[in-house]
Amino acid sequence: MRPHVRVIAAVASTAFAAVAATACSGSSSPNSSADGTASPSASLTLQEAAKAAPPTVTTKQVSLGKVLVNDKNLTLYFFGNDKSSKSTCTGACAAAWPPLVTKNKPTAGGGVQSKLLSTSERSQGVNQVTYNGHPLYRFAGDRSPGDTNGQGLNNFGAKWYVVGTDGKTITTTSSTNPGGGY
Repeated sequence: MRPHVRVIAAVASTAFAAVAATACSGSSSPNSSADGTASPSASLTLQEAAKAAPPTVTTKQVSLGKVLVNDKNLTLYFFGNDKSSKSTCTGACAAAWPPLVTKNKPTAGGGVQSKLLSTSERSQGVNQVTYNGHPLYRFAGDRSPGDTNGQGLNNFGAKWYVVGTDGKTITTTSSTNPGGGY
């Protein structure tokens, strides 16, 4: 399967799973509330993730340059709709682009500027890790360390870009990544 088809398939299957879970849940409440925040069940998942050890943000050299990664070496991204440290990605967006969350202070690994690493309140006592004042996410379509399948995707109303160690987006795309296409 061609790389861009795999990315589209991964995003589509994630979105389909979120819709199917809502449609088949047997519950009268949707996955998102009227204000666009995650439902209690989605929030519990974030809360469970936040209970884990504080995340370490570190760096990895990939085809796009040196980028931020989580403690599993999966690439971290900025969302173009986030104009401050407050996340605008909830519900199906957060299913496709899981936020990096914590209840404690995140740890700066090698190459990460600790002064740029912080948190922002997300919901129900869960904090999202931020870098240079912007929330960090990973892409569900990135399966292996160093994958950058989310780079340049125009998804959920804005583009997604990997984050450089200087806290700025890297907007170039690699020749193996199809970028924005759907």
